[in-house]
Amino acid sequence: MQDSPSRDTRIALDLALTVRHDGHGQVADDLTHPAGLTAWVRAHPGTVPDAEAFTADASALAAVRDVRAAARALFARAVRPGEPSPADAARLLPVPEALRRLNEAAARTPTVPVLAWAEAAEPVVRAAPAHGGRTDLTAALAHAVIAFLAGPDRQRLRACHAPRCVRYFLKEHPRQEWCKPSCGNRARVARHEERHKRTA
Repeated sequence: MQDSPSRDTRIALDLALTVRHDGHGQVADDLTHPAGLTAWVRAHPGTVPDAEAFTADASALAAVRDVRAAARALFARAVRPGEPSPADAARLLPVPEALRRLNEAAARTPTVPVLAWAEAAEPVVRAAPAHGGRTDLTAALAHAVIAFLAGPDRQRLRACHAPRCVRYFLKEHPRQEWCKPSCGNRARVARHEERHKRTA
């Protein structure tokens, strides 16, 4: 069993997972409207200060969607030689463009490292806005994606290839092939049906 994923890892994965299977054979996008981004940020209170009061507009939505597109392109690179998520396979950003978008977004809020060291815990470094400024949502998400991709959790990143699934996930144990048990069940049923067709 692996250690719990870091806060940055959870934020980066949760952002990528706003692209998901809709349950009816199609891909759904939770960030098609500002209201979707508002709901997502409010459901992730550690993303930015005062997340519960956050309200997205069209420009914030476009900026976050750019970061997400960059993250998913770099996730696809991270899972190589495995295949990327089927949701991305035909429309991935080129890696240099993904890197440029991510780095530009991260630069929107200059940050400094802040050390925290609670009793009986390991020291933790978090990025805080330089000079006490407010954290830009896009920059905060880009920082989380960068920290995830540069950290040890990236080695456990996988794309789920169960039928209809488009998720990325962290592999928790050596035999894990799918993001969740229901995907494993669907994959086994699909394999059984394929074998049955070949023998019929």
